[in-house]
Amino acid sequence: MTSITDLSFIQLFLINIGFALILLRGIYYRYSTNRDTLFGLLMFSTGVFLVTFFLHNIDMSMGFAFGLFAVFSMLRYRTEALNIKDMTYLFLVIVMALMTAVSKLPPLELIILHSLICCLAAVAETKLLAAHVFEKSICYENIENIKPQNHQILIDDLHQRTGLQVTRVEIGNIDFLKDTAQLTVYYIGDEQHALSTDVSSLTLAPQNQQGS
Repeated sequence: MTSITDLSFIQLFLINIGFALILLRGIYYRYSTNRDTLFGLLMFSTGVFLVTFFLHNIDMSMGFAFGLFAVFSMLRYRTEALNIKDMTYLFLVIVMALMTAVSKLPPLELIILHSLICCLAAVAETKLLAAHVFEKSICYENIENIKPQNHQILIDDLHQRTGLQVTRVEIGNIDFLKDTAQLTVYYIGDEQHALSTDVSSLTLAPQNQQGS
């Protein structure tokens, strides 16, 4: 019977928790500073490993392990929906925990596989895969520029007044009484810029006209 004092359990537990910390604290938290999600993913990884490890050692089949994987994968947090990126990291920590607990691979091979997963996640988070595109809601007052023929003028005006490298603009509600429009602006940036401009919406006030 497996005991928590067994060398194999301690070794595998350290491998799982070590690479979970590398993936979550070293990679995920660098780009998504949501401490609650970080805490949840880390505890989720630990729980999956412990349950799977001890159940697997009670003459458990691989089919049952994959059944557990399916159940864990379908779980959702009740308080808020996870976005696709957080769900991907949840999937990865489940994969790493199950691989560590169920597979019969030597510790060195597990370390190599987990290292590859972490390296792939780190590369995917950089601009090597694609540029980071963020969005911001803006209340825009120069309603003349939302016309289709003035699209480039709108882009240039937003860039000049916000300093953002705008790539795309979606026009939402238009208020002709106030001469304003609600815009969703998509712009290229990096994680430092995203953290320093953590504002969900902006209001662009009318610019002072020369000679007024």
